Amino acid sequence: MAVLGRARIVRVLRAVPIRWRILSIAALNTAVVIVLAALIWNGAQVLGTAWDDVRQVRESDKVLALLESETSRLQNLIHRYINQPSPELFAEILLLREAVLGTLTTRASTDPMLSGSVEELERVTVRFLDGFGELRGLQATISKTYEEEVLGPARDIAGLYSVIEGATGHRDAEIWPSLGKSRESFTAMLVAANSYYLSLAPASADDARRNIETIEKTIPVMSGLADNDLQRQALQRLSARTAALRAGFSRLTDQLSNRTELLRNTIDASQAETIAAIDGLSVKMRQREQKAQATFDKTLRDISRRVLSIAVIFLGIILSAGVLIALSIRLPLQQIMAAMRAITLGDYDRKVQGTEARDEVGAMARAVEVFRENAIAKRKTEDELRTAKEKAESALLELNAAQRNLIDAERLAALGGLVAGVAHEVNNPIGISLTVASSFARRVEMFEAALRSPEGGLRRSQLEEFVRTSRDASEQLVANLQRAGELIQSFKQVAVDRSHAERRTFVLSEATDQIITSLKPVLKRAPVTLSVDVPEGLFIDGYPGFYGQILTNLFLNAVNHAFADGRAGTISITARARGADDIEIIFADNGAGMTPDVQRQAFDPFFTTRRNEGGTGLGLHIVYNLVTQQLGGRMMLESREGQGTTFRIIMPRVAKGGAETAMGDGTTQWPNRTMSST
Repeated sequence: MAVLGRARIVRVLRAVPIRWRILSIAALNTAVVIVLAALIWNGAQVLGTAWDDVRQVRESDKVLALLESETSRLQNLIHRYINQPSPELFAEILLLREAVLGTLTTRASTDPMLSGSVEELERVTVRFLDGFGELRGLQATISKTYEEEVLGPARDIAGLYSVIEGATGHRDAEIWPSLGKSRESFTAMLVAANSYYLSLAPASADDARRNIETIEKTIPVMSGLADNDLQRQALQRLSARTAALRAGFSRLTDQLSNRTELLRNTIDASQAETIAAIDGLSVKMRQREQKAQATFDKTLRDISRRVLSIAVIFLGIILSAGVLIALSIRLPLQQIMAAMRAITLGDYDRKVQGTEARDEVGAMARAVEVFRENAIAKRKTEDELRTAKEKAESALLELNAAQRNLIDAERLAALGGLVAGVAHEVNNPIGISLTVASSFARRVEMFEAALRSPEGGLRRSQLEEFVRTSRDASEQLVANLQRAGELIQSFKQVAVDRSHAERRTFVLSEATDQIITSLKPVLKRAPVTLSVDVPEGLFIDGYPGFYGQILTNLFLNAVNHAFADGRAGTISITARARGADDIEIIFADNGAGMTPDVQRQAFDPFFTTRRNEGGTGLGLHIVYNLVTQQLGGRMMLESREGQGTTFRIIMPRVAKGGAETAMGDGTTQWPNRTMSST
């Protein structure tokens, strides 16, 4: 029953095109996304509001923390200023005062969390800052009192002591002990007064008062012991200044007590109120943050639960629909796969099922049916194709043989040209040598006749002339025969290298010189200047014949193409070491150059721009094969039309190819890539 039900559902679904079946899944997915997006968007609004509250609370906390830090620092600076006034501390207090007021007016007043409590903060803070102004005024009064009513009388008293001491004639006077005691008390009083002024220590204030009383008690005693009017007048003045000192010190004590009270009741108390207000606001901020965090957590849980529920429901729907749609596609595809497998196994008699369906799979089934029919037709034509293949292979063998014959003919033609050129070159020195030898023979006959003549004997001048002529003839014979020998030896080595492809170690400069010597007949016929820069000491383990073939073909190619129609120019051959393993050879000319189209086909076999003039198109093809296959190197072409051509050959010091590659079966491969630069 399950199988029948599944087949019935598949038939119903196959009435719907596959694209609509797939789009239905996409529509369900879109619906899920829309519903989830709506839920998430709604929750995001609530979460955003809660998060704004949390963020605002944290910003408000930062403002409160800044206020607390600034007021605490301001309190410390005020205490330091009271104990040790300085313009720098006062300037820093003013700057920090402006910073506190600025924080209150610019940040706290605009903060939505703090706007309702800014007035209380401002009141407490202004009271705290105004207390510093009042405290600073009192500090100025204290400084003035200390300077005028304590230090002023003290300076006068010190002067009076000096006057009394001056009016006393000697230290044995009766007044001297009392004077010394009074002066010691005065000194102790000054130390205690300064200590009290700086540290507000009560013990120092008591010491100062006791020493003032001691001074007052010694004045009557010194008055009774005075023995002159100057002493008595100074003691009267001393008594008055001591009374003024007592009054000034008492006033200073009262002012310092008032300063302490003001500092405690205004500065410290206001600071404490400010901190308390900030702490209260911080508690409110914490409560509001906790409430916002709770709202945030609750909203997040609700969103997660709803999203999960909806996702599970839609997932079930999508999975069910997906399974049914997959069955409506998979079952027909299995039938098509079975038919394809039968076709690949050669069973062409099995018909393809499902060709009557109207959906895309039915179209595939009909296509497979067409494929089956085509396979039947293909089998009938295989024999014909096999016969055609055999004919093509036979034609390829004939083509390879023809190519091999053409390449061999090209190589032998180049060697034949060298033979004719060298024969012409050797003919000149040998002809000259023959002429000189004939002339020298006649001279010898004449000298012998003169020597045997009975008429008069041989004169000294004739003997010297014969010696000079003999020397000139011998020098010309030696020079021309050596020249002929060099040409014959160079050609012999080049011919041996070309014909036998023998591998040996050779010096690149020597091989180059031998090849250039064999090419001189061509140089004489063409107005081309040859420049060679090959350093000594470059050894190569390879095939000098291949190297000669490469250089000869490049040279002849340049003469025939770069400097056609008698055009003058320069050909340069340079070589240099390239690392430890390679040697780079550069063959360059300043001739006609190549167009981009010619460059792309330069190394292709049978391509030539002088087909009507007898060109075979194999010269550069042979060079490319010798460099890349026989010597295992690389070859690059750079050319611009009208600006010359440069061939760069990177050749290993030890050849990686071999003669068997070039001559084993007589076949040279066509290059699979032309490296050139336009």
